[in-house]
Amino acid sequence: MTEALKIGVLFSTSGPYAPMGRDARDGAEFALAEFAATTGRTVAPVFFDPRADLSAYLEGARQLLRDGCRHIVGTITSAARKEVIPLVEKHDALLWYMCPYEGFEANENVIYIGGCPNQHLIPLFEHLFPRFGVRPYLVGANYVWGWEMNRLARELIHNAGGEVLGERYLPLEETAVDRIVADIEQRRPSFILNNLIGPSSYAFLAAIRKLGERDPAFRAENCPVVSCDLMECELDEISADAALGQLCAASYFDNLDTTDNRAFKVRVTAHFGGARRVSSVFAGAYTAAKLCAEAISAAGSDEPIAVRETLYNAAWPTLFGPLAIDRETNHAALPFHLGRINAANGFDVVTSRPPLSADPYLTRRSRPAAPKLRVVS
Repeated sequence: MTEALKIGVLFSTSGPYAPMGRDARDGAEFALAEFAATTGRTVAPVFFDPRADLSAYLEGARQLLRDGCRHIVGTITSAARKEVIPLVEKHDALLWYMCPYEGFEANENVIYIGGCPNQHLIPLFEHLFPRFGVRPYLVGANYVWGWEMNRLARELIHNAGGEVLGERYLPLEETAVDRIVADIEQRRPSFILNNLIGPSSYAFLAAIRKLGERDPAFRAENCPVVSCDLMECELDEISADAALGQLCAASYFDNLDTTDNRAFKVRVTAHFGGARRVSSVFAGAYTAAKLCAEAISAAGSDEPIAVRETLYNAAWPTLFGPLAIDRETNHAALPFHLGRINAANGFDVVTSRPPLSADPYLTRRSRPAAPKLRVVS
């Protein structure tokens, strides 16, 4: 296969979650530029900005497919992912999805590089319950991510003998959080699970910070706000120190002290012409785009069946370690890291676990991934 690799990149770089979309686009662009430079192959990424409009995601996916892209790296929210999947299926293409999501999905036309609940929420709760208790308060965005994450959280809390003290939802982009915070102050939970996104999450964190200033019981060290979807690129959007000390689960953090990550950050700085904090969404999009290009090249074709088979038969070197894609679910085995927001608007890693095999339907116990596969060099 010698023709140009044509890969679609579908992220909202404007709109309410633009910081995540911009970082994701940068990560994908960087991966494809590196691949072209190191292999000598011509890579032709095709970019589309849906502006956080669901109908525009569908328009963008349709345009990318018509332009000859059989592979699309993209979408941030689960709503957007679910919007484009039927079209990707219709055209027998592959969507490379790289954000943490709520699970209960496994589609043969999607490669899941983002974590599902047994890779983020379950190990997060296993860390929190013995340290803070089992009487949390749940907040979420009023769409599938918030609903499903809180539904699963309720089950986990019930199974641990705990109690959900409150559960509230906000529309996307809603920043009026005072009533929710007042309810939290009255009910006095042991911690708060935050499944809001974008401006709603930023306003909520700022309001909880003010609550902690007048009532020490709600300081981060006593009643943390914990998230599975807050990323480094968003922290500068939050008012000064508003998120300090709060916790987030992710498969990657910028300050992971590994040889591969240090070398990666040097390359990022050289490419973008200045130091920048690498977010988990940047790392996820980079990994998805790099894996996409490498698998197409190794398969000798961009035909999805050939690409999937190539993926299944090897462990691929990535920022997450050697990455294996499960043949049954199309999900990646991913590590778990828990980060605490520091004064420099980054994350200090509190605890980590080695890669966990994905279990999107929670039909088996979470277990470390130990793929006996050839590691691609």
